[in-house]
Amino acid sequence: MTLKRALFGALALPFLVQGQGAGVSPADLLKPLKDSWPTYNGDYSGKRYSALTQLNQTNVTHLTLAWSTRVNPGIGGGSGRGGRGGGNANLIVGGEGTGDLVTGGSIKASVLEVDGTLYFTMPDNAWAVDARDGRELWHYFWKTKGGTHIGNRGLGMWNNYLFMETPDDYLVSLDARTGKERWHKPIADLDQGYFSTPAPIVVGNHVIAGTGNDIDAPGFLQSFDPETGALQWKMYTVPMNPGDPGADSWASIDAARHGGAQTWIPGAYDPETHLYIFGTGNPTPAYTTGTRGEGDNLFACALVAVNLDTGKMAWYFSTSPHDMHDYDSAQTPVLVDAMFNGKMRKLVLTAARNGYYFTLDRVTGERLVTSKYGLLTNWAKGLNKSGAPQHDPQKDATVPGSLVSPTSDGTVNWEPPAYSPDTGLFYTAEGDGYSIFYLTDVDPRGSMGLGGKEEAGVGSGGSFLAAIDYQTGKVAWRRPFYGNGGGGGLLTTAGKLLFSADGAGNLVAYDAGTGKPLWNTRIGNVTNAPQTYMLDGRQYLIAATGDTLWSFVLY
Repeated sequence: MTLKRALFGALALPFLVQGQGAGVSPADLLKPLKDSWPTYNGDYSGKRYSALTQLNQTNVTHLTLAWSTRVNPGIGGGSGRGGRGGGNANLIVGGEGTGDLVTGGSIKASVLEVDGTLYFTMPDNAWAVDARDGRELWHYFWKTKGGTHIGNRGLGMWNNYLFMETPDDYLVSLDARTGKERWHKPIADLDQGYFSTPAPIVVGNHVIAGTGNDIDAPGFLQSFDPETGALQWKMYTVPMNPGDPGADSWASIDAARHGGAQTWIPGAYDPETHLYIFGTGNPTPAYTTGTRGEGDNLFACALVAVNLDTGKMAWYFSTSPHDMHDYDSAQTPVLVDAMFNGKMRKLVLTAARNGYYFTLDRVTGERLVTSKYGLLTNWAKGLNKSGAPQHDPQKDATVPGSLVSPTSDGTVNWEPPAYSPDTGLFYTAEGDGYSIFYLTDVDPRGSMGLGGKEEAGVGSGGSFLAAIDYQTGKVAWRRPFYGNGGGGGLLTTAGKLLFSADGAGNLVAYDAGTGKPLWNTRIGNVTNAPQTYMLDGRQYLIAATGDTLWSFVLY
């Protein structure tokens, strides 16, 4: 660390002590994204568009490393600037396990920035660090009972309280100022195969928590009281009783009750309609029709709007009716007020894992645009009467094999997209690959969960950063990625910049209008979406690579 950075961190320390943990009020979360980053996508819209302009196209080439910090999960170790390590005096331990299971992992979380403090997670772990120099303030470790530790998307915040989900299915509340646990509540049954990865979203007095499962269990979304953790409502994403909406899209109510549609990724919130809009995962079994029948299997692979006060569904739109390739619709929806056919409309935009892009009316769920943005996408045979892709049975997994694009990883997976009101473009990662899907279980009853098939990757048309015109669904431009795609998601700013990884170990700033690269730095495989914030008159850019968080400023 340079002397300049050391002096800057020392001078900033008194302000840190005074400001850390002042919190974020529910009213703050209703404001457009600017100086801070108080929720998963920065604000409720999902655009990941910052109004900050200090960093722009004219000066982005002068971005310089401010600090980096490496964190160590579990009870031992600690973290320190520059990866030098540190003590564990600030460690807080919770959880109901033995503490014997300590997993590694990557920072796949969105990082909250509030009052000069950064808050972020790995599975079973949460940290608070100084946003000026990366110094650890506290570390919370959850002793897990098990579960699948594939990632954690981050924290929610309400006043001085933080909320995180654990792989063994607890919602945990922490005091943001100290990291001390306030309470923890079970949100799903680990014995039924559930494991929880999303970042909770706080709206008013609702803490919205999703969860996941890869076997035959029903999906659901839940709302909890931020003070006590008491359950407010629980909404199932598949029909659970005869006569429920969508029940006739399954062969039986028993099939529906085991039908999946998990809630993997945080959604977006529209304060005008009071609707929370989120995507659901695949139906189960995923690759064999089995007991599902030949219907649309609602409400799997769909965008769903729910009233936050009642937990009741307002509308839905199926992006992959009768999905047979694990094409979750678990991507962040983006809410935009913009012109469409000469009129201002309240829109929701999404690029789905299945290679198709959609523009919908977010008040009614009316489909306005459907386009195929994946260059090789071939699994559907046109559109159905609702404007959704029509499932082609010839592309299902078969004993001799079926050539399908995209792969089960999709053209995009969980990585957040972005939207710029300056360009009118929606930005997403696009991976164009082929797989051969082999059916390995010919029992007509089908297999559980993700079983019953083998998949062999057989070729690729490349991976890209794609910019889509929301009014037409057409790709305005593509910029090639290298290696394994573009990392953990996107960020765009009023400085007319678009930030992403490039798949070759670089964090890159692009011209948001044209996709021209303007700046890059080689920091390794970026594992979360870049973010930005303003602190002490300086705009910071941050991104993570595995267990390390990197911060850049103009010098």
